[in-house]
Parts: sequence; structure tokens; C-alpha cells
Amino acid sequence: MKKLLFCVMLCVAIGATAKEKKDDSKYLKGAVPEVNGIITFKKSFSVPGKSSQEVKNVMKTFVNDLVEKSIPAPGNFARIMEDNDEGIVARVCEWMVFTKKFMNLDRTRFRYQIDVSVKDTRVEMAIHQLTYYYGENVEGEGGQIFKAEEWISDKEAMNKAQTKLYPKSGKFRRKTVDRMEEIFDDAMDAFEQEEEIVPVKPVRKSVVEN
Repeated sequence: MKKLLFCVMLCVAIGATAKEKKDDSKYLKGAVPEVNGIITFKKSFSVPGKSSQEVKNVMKTFVNDLVEKSIPAPGNFARIMEDNDEGIVARVCEWMVFTKKFMNLDRTRFRYQIDVSVKDTRVEMAIHQLTYYYGENVEGEGGQIFKAEEWISDKEAMNKAQTKLYPKSGKFRRKTVDRMEEIFDDAMDAFEQEEEIVPVKPVRKSVVEN
């Protein structure tokens, strides 16, 4: 019995140590960029071989899809704000899930604005005005709103030495960085031929990152 108890405690200790050694280097200093004090994620790429109108059409479809998949948010938040020859501006609201287990669902409503401009075959994307509505009850009330600048910035989400993320805000920062990468990757992948078999990590033939 003592040996069994020892083994259990050892496994717990090993698991805790492994958790502590989680590599967060990707999410440390500089992972969340700011422009004039506003957290803004940017991406630019070119699509050689396509006409400017073709590029615009693909990006408009991509942004419209984000809006159509949006979840409810206070007020008329998720919508297309601008759609013209210069580009498209939209607001999106989606679930950001931290933990999804039986009797344990930890998530937040994640809201952001996405701006897309197209010049010739060059695409410029910017995502900003990030906010989180967290801790709501089953009726969707009683939550708190956090602005990204006050929650996931280098100053707010890391210790002074900038070597470690704080537990609570850190989970928002990790998920946000990952989601921004996913959105940009999905935008570039939208230009690949649908009939092609996409490997685990797509090899983009149409897009040139800038």
C-alpha cells in the first residue's frame, strides 16, 4: 500500500514538474504587438497570378464567413462595417475555449475588428479592438469585459523580468496569439485550389508572404 501511494505521489510530482516546464517562449515579449498603444496584429501577403478583383473577392468571402459564424454579443456587434473597392472592415465575435471537459467549461466571448485592404495583388490585414467578455452565467449575464490592452499586453500579462506569463491573463494571451495565427493562415490558404489535397501543413503555391 505504501509503495502504491508513493508511486501515485511520484506521478503527480512528475506531472506537475512537466506542466511547470511548459515552453511559453512563443508567447513572451513581442508576441502581442502594439501600434500607438493599441494591440494590433498585422499580416501582409501577395497573390501573384491573380487579378486584383479575384483577390478582393476571395478576401471578402473570407471575412463574410467570419461574420456569419459569429456568436451573439451585446448590441449589434458582429457585422460588416465597410465593404468597398478599398477593402472590407468587419467586427467578429466568437468563442475562445480554454477548457472543455465534463462539468468544466471555461471560455470567453472574444470580440475583434478585422480590416482588410487590397492593392493590386497585395493583401494587408489588421486585427485590433480586441475584447473579452468573461465569467458570464448560464443566462449570459454577470460577466466582465476586458480590453486586450489592459489584459494581454507585455506589461499586463508577464512578470517584470518578462520571463513568465501570469496564470489568468496568460491563458488569454496564449489563445489570442494562436487564434491570430490561425486567422492569417486561413486567409492565405483560401487562395489555394479547392481540388488539391491539402497536407497536414499546407504548402502554399499561390501566396507570397511579405
